[in-house]
Amino acid sequence: MGKQVTCRKVYEQTSPEDGKRVFVDRVWPQGISMEDAHLDEWLGDVAPSTELRRWYSHEPLRSAEFRRRYLAELGDAGHQSAAGRLRDLARHSKLTLLTAAEDVDHGHAAVLAEWLTSADGPEPDPRPHGFRAAASSAVADLNAGACAFVMGTAIVSTALNINGVGVPSVALLVVGLVGFAVLLPAYGWRLVRWRQRFIADFVGPRAFAFLTIAIASNVLAARLVPDGHTAAAEAFLAFGALGWLLLGYGIPLGLIANTRRGPSIDQVNGTWFLWAVGSESVAVAAAALGRQTTGHLLPLLALVCWAIGLMQYLLTAAIVLARLLVRPVAPGNLMTSAWIFMGAAAIIVLAGARLLELPPGGILPSRSVIAGSSVVLWSFSSWLIPLLLALGVWRHVLRRIPLRYEFGWWNLVFPIGMYGVTTHELGRTTGTSWMTTLGRGEIWVAAAVWVVVITAMVASAFPPHLTTRHDGGPNRRTA
Repeated sequence: MGKQVTCRKVYEQTSPEDGKRVFVDRVWPQGISMEDAHLDEWLGDVAPSTELRRWYSHEPLRSAEFRRRYLAELGDAGHQSAAGRLRDLARHSKLTLLTAAEDVDHGHAAVLAEWLTSADGPEPDPRPHGFRAAASSAVADLNAGACAFVMGTAIVSTALNINGVGVPSVALLVVGLVGFAVLLPAYGWRLVRWRQRFIADFVGPRAFAFLTIAIASNVLAARLVPDGHTAAAEAFLAFGALGWLLLGYGIPLGLIANTRRGPSIDQVNGTWFLWAVGSESVAVAAAALGRQTTGHLLPLLALVCWAIGLMQYLLTAAIVLARLLVRPVAPGNLMTSAWIFMGAAAIIVLAGARLLELPPGGILPSRSVIAGSSVVLWSFSSWLIPLLLALGVWRHVLRRIPLRYEFGWWNLVFPIGMYGVTTHELGRTTGTSWMTTLGRGEIWVAAAVWVVVITAMVASAFPPHLTTRHDGGPNRRTA
């Protein structure tokens, strides 16, 4: 039975390999009708209780405890009938569990699939004991884009350094370096210990999030250059460029070769812009180092990656806009990754500004071409900000999606920080004083956003637990 149960988003188109299609959320989502979903059954009673679902909120740090509590719930009176029916379906046919959750791999549908392919009945209490067990659970559920934390921290460190705030800038640089040193082996551990989960993420619709590994290394490299740490910057650039090559080719090849993916444009999301961000991060780091070293290799690498990233951005923007304008978007599925749309345009501009600072030597094309392209893209990234803010109002105010911390908030920090740095550096390079002044103000906004997000992340690690009985089980809400 191990290969009979799969999980998919309800918005994806049907596949001949689906078998029985069962919706396992309590509430029907907006943006799709039951007829279009082609359901065989809807077993909403098998979903987590409202209290447990609200407590979890798809927080990565709570995933292990959520899994334990949800498995315990599957054995209670409110879940037994639906859980038994699901067991029966899994025994006699191939089964596809459908959910409206954005992160399918870390939601209750994934826990259900694992439970259905285990022995008959809920597992024993898998509560982790000790630091090693807790760390193991965290790595098993590690977000593919976990290095977005390093990216956001490093770019805000760069921004503060530009504003002349030395001590906080260095402090954030240290935080970013420590975060990278912790997350990099965690990725390796997950690949070795939970290979199937890792591969499923790598050939899934959010696979481009893995590029945050290479991008984080390159952003750290660019930050180290102003402090004179040239050798360290070269090492980070070498690692980042290698990761960019492997992931920049490997991820699209994996998606193309994955014949089991849903044939739907609904899988397109904002993380796909990281394909372009990866190329531009190499360009930014190479151009920064190119000013400190002799030879034409680094300037040439910067120019080539800038051009590649520009084309990748234009191609990705076309398909993402088609997805947003042609297909309905449920408010719950409009994630913060949409801000990468703006951040990707901003880093292309920053790479262009860094190219303009390189000494003329016959390698660069017409400087007016780079400057003109940078101004156009900066204007477009500026135009995107009110649109993204309006979408946030639509999602959280009009459609009342709760504003709770999730790891995707780091997808806000990097674009906002990058926009501030880009605005300042383009203004400095082109001699536009009002732009440098505007950039300095934006940098403080980025620093404030980083403080809010890191505070929310730390607070989420020590959440108020659900009200519990003495036996540890969650109480039902009273009227």
